[in-house]
Amino acid sequence: MNRRVFTEKSLKAAMSYGLVSSLIQTQAIGKHILPITNHWSIELNDFCHDLRKSTIGVMEWQQKVEDLFDKVPLQDLLNFIDFDQLIRGFNYPDLGVNTKKVTFPKLDGLPERTAFVKKIFGMKKDRAIIPHGHANMSSAHLVLKGGMRLRHYDNLRVEDNTMLIKPTIDKTIAAGESSSISDEKDNVHWFIAETETAFTFDVIMLDLDDKPYDIYNLDIQAKEDPNNGSFRVPILDVDAALKKYGKESHH
Repeated sequence: MNRRVFTEKSLKAAMSYGLVSSLIQTQAIGKHILPITNHWSIELNDFCHDLRKSTIGVMEWQQKVEDLFDKVPLQDLLNFIDFDQLIRGFNYPDLGVNTKKVTFPKLDGLPERTAFVKKIFGMKKDRAIIPHGHANMSSAHLVLKGGMRLRHYDNLRVEDNTMLIKPTIDKTIAAGESSSISDEKDNVHWFIAETETAFTFDVIMLDLDDKPYDIYNLDIQAKEDPNNGSFRVPILDVDAALKKYGKESHH
């Protein structure tokens, strides 16, 4: 090898070493590796496991999951759950919403069976996740696509096939925004799609405290006995609720 070739090879090696050193110093390599070793899905599963074991309360769980959703780049989450594949040929019902189960890819530190149920919910414009409340469950909902009108209410009590509720949230939410429910906070929710299609990613915790979960479909428009900002609404069977609330009428 002549001196010129040797010098060129030495310079290239030095430049390569310098580039790697620079990348390490700026943590660019570390940033690339972090999502694999410290992925949001692992943290999410840890939160859900803690709630299942009652080492955190439901309101703390709500805050932790919503904070996590705020930090996760939406495109990363869409790629991770293979959103484009999930909605390929998606069946949009004329009333209400359709769902698909989500499967996470294999990842070190993430159990194959997560501590929570994971689904996407999808619907066409003016269709709704009908107003309903819950018992013995918590869930969080991240908008993946589109925009929705979201209303929340606190469940004050259930009696005589009615629920006493108090409004807490009424706003439009878009892709990247989230909400959550529990027995203690914002228990009732109601989503109406305001764009051509709309989707949420849902994290669902059922049968908390070893009690069977329940869902109460509510006739919000039939509210009565308003008092101090709260009111009483009838509980409906799912067919009646879908017929009245599954598709918003603009007439």
